[in-house]
Amino acid sequence: MNTQERIRLITVAGPTASGKTALAIALAKAQNGEVISADSMQVYAEPFIGTARPSEEEMAGIPHHLLGFLPLTESYSVARYAADAKAAIADVHARGKQPILCGGTGLYIQAVTENLTFSPEDSHDDCRRRLKARAASEGSAALLSELRQIDPETAARLHPNDENRILRALEVYETTGRTMTEQRKLSRQQPTPYDGALLFLDFRDRAVLYDRIDRRVDRMLEAGLLEEARRLLAAPTAATAMQAIGYKELAPYFDGALSLEEAVANLKQATRRYAKRQLSWFRRLEAHTLYVDDYATADELTAAALESISF
Repeated sequence: MNTQERIRLITVAGPTASGKTALAIALAKAQNGEVISADSMQVYAEPFIGTARPSEEEMAGIPHHLLGFLPLTESYSVARYAADAKAAIADVHARGKQPILCGGTGLYIQAVTENLTFSPEDSHDDCRRRLKARAASEGSAALLSELRQIDPETAARLHPNDENRILRALEVYETTGRTMTEQRKLSRQQPTPYDGALLFLDFRDRAVLYDRIDRRVDRMLEAGLLEEARRLLAAPTAATAMQAIGYKELAPYFDGALSLEEAVANLKQATRRYAKRQLSWFRRLEAHTLYVDDYATADELTAAALESISF
C-alpha cells in the first residue's frame, strides 16, 4: 500500500482524565469524523461509571465505535481489538468520514497505528489450565514476577491484577518459544496502512492532572460508583470487573476493612499511579505532544490540535 492509498487516521492518546474524549469529539465535529475507542475496559457493556465511558450526552451526536458491546463473561485480546478497530476504521473511511482513534490503552493504540500482527489466539488448553491453576494457588503477582525474568519489557507494562494478560504472555512464551516483546518486534515488518497524526495529551505540571483525577473520582462517586461497584463485585464476573481501577480499591470498604474515606483515597492514588504508567507508555511513541495546561480553554486546545494535524 503506497502513501496515496493510506487511510488518514487521527489518534488522540493520553492518561485518564486528560480530556481525550472531549478533544476527540471536538475534532470529529470539525473534521466530519467518527470516534473509535481504544480502551480495554470500555469495550464491556458493564461497568459504565467506573470506566468513564462517555454518555450519550457527552458523545454529542458523534458516532462512537467499540464501546460497551461485549459482555463481562467474554475475554477480549489485543489481537481481537486490533482486528475490530481496523475494520471500524475502514468502515468509517469508506463512508467518507474521518476516523479518530481515541483512548488510553497504549497497546491497543500501538497495535493499530503501528500495524502490529500477533501470534494465533488459539489457546493451548493444557498450558492455559496449568497457568490458571498456578495463578489461583500462587497469585497473579507471583506469575508476573516470573514473567519479569522472561520478558521484562512486557512485564513492566502489566499490573499484578491483570491476570489475563500475564497468563497470555506466559502462554505465548511456553508454546512458541518467543516472548511477547519478540513477537511485537517481528510484527512490525508490515508497513502501516495509515497516514496518521498521533496527538498525545500531556501536562507540564503533574499536579494539574492529579487534581483532575481527584475531581473525576468525586464525580463518579456522585454518579453512583459505589452502587455499581457493590453490584459488580457480587456478580460471577467480578474477576473481570476487578481489572478496572475503581472496583478492587472499593472492595475493602464493602468488606468492612476500610472506611469509605480510606477506600476513596486509595482509589485516587491508584488512578494517579495508572495515569503515571500511561504517561510513561505514550512518551515512548512518536507523537505530537499537546500540554493541556498550556491552554486556558478546551476551544484553545482543540484549535492547537487542529493546527498540528498535517497529512
